[in-house]
Amino acid sequence: EQLEELEKMFQEDHYPDNEKRREIAAVVGVTPQRIMVWFQNRRAKWRKLEKLSVKGSKKYPTSSA
Repeated sequence: EQLEELEKMFQEDHYPDNEKRREIAAVVGVTPQRIMVWFQNRRAKWRKLEKLSVKGSKKYPTSSA
């Protein structure tokens, strides 16, 4: 449940401010520091996936010919 809530928040905003982190922490039931670290890790994962998807699309270009 916590993870679902965090993922939903991540979809809305990749960089929540201090107040937003406190709100999320209250909802999820962990410290704002933990929320900050989770978002840092989630952004790293997101960037890695973005990089992989870009490489994948260049590797196999779709041609209309």
